[in-house]
Order: sequence, then C-alpha cells, then structure tokens
Amino acid sequence: MGEVFCLSQPAPMTVSLPPQYDPSLTEQKWQSAWEERGVFTANPSQGGEPFCVVIPPPNVTGSLHMGHAFESALIDTLVRYHRMKGDNTLWLPGTDHASIAVQTILEKQLKAEGKRREDLGREAFLERAWRWKAESGGTIVNQLRRLGVSVDWTRERFTLDEGLSQAVKTAFIQLYQEGLIYRGNYLVNWCPESQSAVSDLEVENKVVEGHLWKFRYPLSDGAGELVVATTRPETMLGDTGVAVHPEDSRYCHLIGKTVTLPLVGREIPIIGDDWVDPEFGTGCVKVTPAHDPNDFAMGKRHQLDFINILNKDGSLNENAGAFAGQDRFLARKNVVAALEERGFLVQVEDYQHSVPYSDRGKVPVEPLLSTQWFVKIDPLAEKTLAFLDEANSPQFVPERWRKVYRDWLAKLTDWCISRQLWWGHQIPAWYVVSETGGEIREHTPFVVAENEASAQVQAQAQYGADCVLVQDPDVLDTWFSSGLWPFSTLGWPEKTLDLDTYYPTATLVTGFDIIFFWVARMTLLGGHFTGQMPFRDVYIHGLVRDEKGKKMSKSANNGIDPLLLINKYGADALRYTLIREVAGAGQDISLQYNRKTDESESVEASRNFANKLWNAARFVMMNLGDREQLAVISEQLSEGQGLAGLELELADRWLLSRLNQVIGQTRDWLDDYAFGEAAKGLYEFIWGDFCDWYIELVKSRLWQKEDSPERRGAQNTLAWALDRILRLLHPFTPHITEELWQTLSQREGAFLPRQSYPEVNPDWIDPDLERSFTLLFGAVRVIRNLRAEAGIKPGVKVPVILQSENPQEREILAQTQTYLQDLAKVESLTLTERLERENLQCIAGVVDTVQVLIPLSGLVDLEALRGKLEKNLAKIAKEVQGLENRLNNPGFTAKAPPEVLEGNRQSLAEARKQMEILQRRLQSL
Repeated sequence: MGEVFCLSQPAPMTVSLPPQYDPSLTEQKWQSAWEERGVFTANPSQGGEPFCVVIPPPNVTGSLHMGHAFESALIDTLVRYHRMKGDNTLWLPGTDHASIAVQTILEKQLKAEGKRREDLGREAFLERAWRWKAESGGTIVNQLRRLGVSVDWTRERFTLDEGLSQAVKTAFIQLYQEGLIYRGNYLVNWCPESQSAVSDLEVENKVVEGHLWKFRYPLSDGAGELVVATTRPETMLGDTGVAVHPEDSRYCHLIGKTVTLPLVGREIPIIGDDWVDPEFGTGCVKVTPAHDPNDFAMGKRHQLDFINILNKDGSLNENAGAFAGQDRFLARKNVVAALEERGFLVQVEDYQHSVPYSDRGKVPVEPLLSTQWFVKIDPLAEKTLAFLDEANSPQFVPERWRKVYRDWLAKLTDWCISRQLWWGHQIPAWYVVSETGGEIREHTPFVVAENEASAQVQAQAQYGADCVLVQDPDVLDTWFSSGLWPFSTLGWPEKTLDLDTYYPTATLVTGFDIIFFWVARMTLLGGHFTGQMPFRDVYIHGLVRDEKGKKMSKSANNGIDPLLLINKYGADALRYTLIREVAGAGQDISLQYNRKTDESESVEASRNFANKLWNAARFVMMNLGDREQLAVISEQLSEGQGLAGLELELADRWLLSRLNQVIGQTRDWLDDYAFGEAAKGLYEFIWGDFCDWYIELVKSRLWQKEDSPERRGAQNTLAWALDRILRLLHPFTPHITEELWQTLSQREGAFLPRQSYPEVNPDWIDPDLERSFTLLFGAVRVIRNLRAEAGIKPGVKVPVILQSENPQEREILAQTQTYLQDLAKVESLTLTERLERENLQCIAGVVDTVQVLIPLSGLVDLEALRGKLEKNLAKIAKEVQGLENRLNNPGFTAKAPPEVLEGNRQSLAEARKQMEILQRRLQSL
C-alpha cells in the first residue's frame, strides 16, 4: 500500500475522494465517458500539426494477450501525449478479417456437424462467417477498451468492410493493368491442412531430427549406377532428372545419359548444373521440379518434365502409381520399404535439418506446382528502396532495424497473393469458362474487373454475347488488404479530407517479428499508390518475456493473461508496469509473475505507486480550504495564474525548479520514444520529490491561519504542482489521473486528455537551489539513520552538530535550517567550521564534506549502544570471513556458476561496506 499522509491537527474536508483508490470504480467510468463525449474523435478541420497512428489491426479471431497490451500501452502513451501537445491527433482502430484463422474455426464447427464447406456452398458459408463475426468477432475490441486506449471508435474499420473492400479491388485492378499482377503456374508453399497456398512469410522453419536416405539409380545402359540422397523419399516418384556439377570429374562423362527411376521405370536424364555442390553428399542430386524450389529452377533451365505427385490434402495422386491415395508420410515409409526390398536402399543416416511449417496449419508445407496470382515485386521494391536510401524514409527506431528491413527488400521475390479459401476478398477476375468446356483450367481466358457486370461487358466484346463467366473462387492473401491499411482506412482511393489531413501517418508502433509480414507490405504498396511512405517513423518494440525471461508462446503455455492482472491491479498499473520496464528502444522486457497465486510483484509496485499518488492528491485537496477556496484555486489553475502574486519560500521554488526540469526531461524523452525513461523519471519525481519531501516540508505552513501568505503560498504551490503532475502522468496512467484532475479542477464538461501538456518555464529552473536541497536531504537522511542506529525514539528531538570547512555548504545549511529541524526532529542545530571532539560522546555520519554528529549524552545508554554495535560488527566480520574463504577456495570458484560467483562477490562487497560503517560508529563513540 502507498503511504497515507496525515496531519497532526484536523483540516476541513473539501473533497469526497475515498480513503483508498479502487480502479474498478474508476476505469470503466472514464472509458465510457470518454467514448460517449467524443473526447478522442478526431476533426481534420480543427488545425494543429497532424499526428495519426493506425492501429496494427489484431485478428478478428483474437483475444488480448500481453503483446497486445504492451503495444497498445506504448501507442496510447504516445497518442495521448501528442493530443495534449495540441497536435491534431487521430488513433484509428480496426481489426483484420484473418482469412485462414476464421475459415479454420468455421470448418472445425462444420466438421463437428459432419459437414464440409462444400455442403453449404459459398454463399451460405459466408453468411455463417458473418454471423460468427457479429457474435464473436468483437472480443478483442472490447478487451482493448478495458486498457483505456484513446482510439477514435467512430472511425473503426474492418478489412472486409465496404470501403476497404473497394480499396482492395481498386489496388488489384490497377496493379493488373500496370502489368504488376499476373497469373501463372509456379511453385508455391502449400499447406495441406488449410489446403491453401501460403507466402514465404507465413512459413516457420523448424529444426527437426530426421533421416537422410541414400538410394541407387541404375544407369539405363546397365553400365553402373548413381547414388542420390534425400530427406523426402516419396518425392522420388516425381523425379525427372539427376544433376551433377559439370566440372565434377567423377560424373561429367555421364552428362547426357539416363538413369532408370526405381519403382517407376521412367528413364530420366543426367544433367550438368552449376548449382550442384560436389562436396555435398555423393555429389549427385535427384531433381523433382514440381516439388522443390531449387529443382524447379533447374527444371526450367534444362526443360525437364514437371510431374506433380501430390493432391491438395497432402496425399499422393495418380502419378504416384501404387502409392496413390496414401498420405505423404505413410507413403514415405512405404516407398523406403519398397526400395529396400528391391535392393535400391544404400544407407539411412540420422540427420538434423530445417523443415518449413505452415504458421497457421502447424504442419510441414509442401512445395507444390500450382496456378496462382502473383505480384511482380521488383518495380515496387526499387521505389521503396529509393525512399529508404535517398530520404531515410521511413526512419526506424531503433536504427539497427533499418538494415534488416533494407536487406529483406533487396532479396524479395514475387509475392503469391491468392489463397484457396472462401472468407476474404474474392479475386476480381472472371474466367470465360465457355471457352474451356465449362471449367476453369490453367489456360482459361479471363478478364479483371470491378464487378460481374463490368466483366461481362469486357468478355462479350472479346468472346461474344453467349460467353459464360465464373468468378475466380480464390481470395486474396490477408496481407494484401493489410498492406493498404494506412491509407485505405482514411478513404483511399477517394480523395477524402481525412486522407489529405492525416496521411502519411506519423508513427507505426509494432514488433520486430512483423517487419516482413506487414511493415514492408505497407511501404511497397503505399509508395506505389500514394507516392509517399505511409509513415514517418517506425518504432520497433521488443517482446514481453515471462518471469523466467522466456518468450511467451502458446506452445510453451507460458502466457500471462493481461485481463487477469487488470482485474487484480487495474489497467493503469499494468500499463505503467509495461512501459516503465522498457530500458531502451526495441529492448525486450520481463514481467514478474507468480503462477501459483496469479500475482505480479512488478504490477503490484505500480499499483502501490497509484495509491501513493492518490493519497498525496487526497492530502493536497483536503488542505486547499473549503469548496469555495478550492474553486478559486481551480479557476486560477485553469487560467495559468496559480502562482501569480504569491510570496514563495525556498521549498516552493525548489519544487518548481524540479518540476520544470522533469517537464523538460519528460517531453524530450517522449519525443525520442524513450518511454521507459520518461515513466521512471516521473516515478522518481512524484514519489520522491513531491510526496516524500515537498509535502513534508509544507505541512507546518498548512496549519497556519487561513489568510496567512505562508499558507496561501503552500496551498497554491501544492495545487499547481499536482495539476502539472496529473497532466504529465496522464498518458501513462489515464484513469487515475482523470479521476483526480476532475476533483481538483472542478471544471464540469472538461476532460484531462484535452488539456495542454505542461511546458517548461525556464524562469523557475534554479540548479543552485536544487543542489542546496540535495545537501539538505542528504543531511536529513544521515540524521534519520543515526537516530535509528542509536535507538532514539521517533518523537524525541535531538541536538545535532553539522561541521564543514566549506563556507558554501554552511551557508546552504543555514538557509535551510528550519526545514532540517522539522524533517529530522532536531531540537538544536549547531553549524561550525571546526569541531572540538574532546569529551564529546556522539554518533556520527557524513554527507558530502559535512560531518553530521548527534551527541548522545542523556539520550541513550552509551554502553548498551556500544555493545549492540560490537555485536553487530562481530556478526558482519564473521560473514566477511566466510565469504572471503569461499571465494578464495579454488574448488568452489572452479565449479560455481558465474551468477553464483557474482552474487557472492556482491555480498562480500556489501558486507565489507557495512563493517566499515559499524567501525566508524564505534570510533565516533
């Protein structure tokens, strides 16, 4: 719990703040009020520097996880800050239709009913999908509301809504007309589970323990054999060649001959190709052009046959002969068994290798020859690279991700954008099936158009009035529509006021793992369609790791539910924890969590900080006078005149100097995306300077007469500082700051997110005064520590001697003497340049070059104190000896883990320090 601030004498209660802060009573209230009153509704006509962020759209199937919470907290901090700076701010929300994920959910439901999607037909299936979206698709949106995100909900978008669907059609048609989209028969990554093509980015390579099989391929003329190696024996049924390096002396004389494919009997040529590595395996490579990317390229170079042996569900087709109809993995075993039975198996080795898995289907993908739609990437990538190289656009934070992004752009291949699904943007292409027997075939002519009527007009002009059209059944890759997100959500292709005002957007906040999936798609398409990069900056954040520092994942089952922590500690506490933990742009953070109790020490610490702020604010508002006086002070605050005409004391001027230093620091840090540094800086100022020091310094002034200048100065400084603190902290912890500010400001209809962010007033900054108070606080700490060590009761006032040969230090201590006596319970204070220690029994400490002494005669039993110190010294000395012996023992240092050694070294250093302090204490007695 945070500290409760108390007065020794009663003060009038002017506010109705409860004694303790309860986020469950506050957060929902302000989330609803902000939304109902349109606090975050953007107005492109209002003026101000535009600052727009589009939300990285979560999947409509999703539920809030800690990564969402972290990313949303970062974005909301940034957006609220810029809104309060006076920028014309828009944070645009929305969700992604998630083709594969939604279709997987629906097909599982149908399977449980004993049905397939084909039984329903496309129209009924899509009707069911939209019903599912209406019933279950709002989960993630409602959970984001629980975080208190300041998005403009009136502009919420969905990647399948009417406007975005029109944008997708426009983009597809334009790219097709420019020759940048084409249809072709190429090798793609095929997911047998979802029975759809997937892009390279949707593939996760996993290292597996497998086998390497070696087989004999006999020369057709009977003059020998070649030995080939493979990790996928079943694909040999589709082999149409064997490749060797043309300069490999072992095999070059065989180029042009043929081998007879075992089990199949097909004669296939031996070819020479520079791609073959003579040092790998036997130097002979089986070539399966329809089922391997490298073999595909060799097949093209050498005009080999392309034989597909796979069905779309991963089973083998009629080209597999006796193995037709078998699942690929069953066929693998049976092919190996048949080859072994017939004497073609040479060797089986254990082999660790990388296998590509479908990110969604969670099964190994198969390279499959398939007719698909592709985007020609080179022209788009060249333009995007030019933006990066010539204008450093977009700018990456941290900068190291720029190279990663650039390297990837330079290596891009054409993008397969068609998916064999029903839920999504159906490809706007119509096949003239009347030209190919009523079926869609590889060479069926087609037209690309915005709708069927337009397609009919085009087709009839070429194929006559009786032509029959069928729309392509496939849908577009989800990343195609997501790539248009920054400008399609603002109205593109129409020329809207939103698009004119808020595009390009200001900042994209996202994780490093999505640079290739999404960031690059947006820059490729944004650069092409708008002539600009879609955002100025890209802030790449790290991961939220679990309490053991491990990456959270479903497979590891180590996720932490953010809603559970929100329910226990409040959204502000979770948000503040996640932001405060950021130790530098792009760095991962760890979250402390006890899985047995579902508690988090780190989030609890932020909850305690909220309690500390609540209690401090409650104390301040209890002591601003009655409601009429509070209204006067609040009016002065709203006009920026809270300190005008007041006689301020040293303590007031010190706080205002510190406050303005913190204002400048916080603005600089947030402008530079230093979220963690800004959060920690505010924590230290609020907890330390304001709560622990300033409030204690002014308590005695608050007890004076109501009309006294000293009391008025303390009240207005407290109110002014609290108002600025609430504004500074609002982007980080929006709910509690709104609740407190509403009570302080007394301004009905006004909301804190629409108030101005504090600006630095350099006239208040006084570094010399701050240094003076640093010395004062150091002296107070030493006196408090000495009192505790000597066992002096808290209520007893003591004499103190401060000795320093530095005249500036003595002057500072003289100026702040009243504060020191109040804070440290000092009865009499002696400031001296020289110290006569004869017959002076005291306990002593040091701050800077000031010696601090408390004469103990008459205050404590000196012999008892000496005995206590000697006992503690003996205990510490024994601990030091034990640690030294352990660290000097070669047997221990050779076997102990590095972290254990370091822990022992730190313990020894701390013990030695404590021993020196105790020795000095005894000497001073």
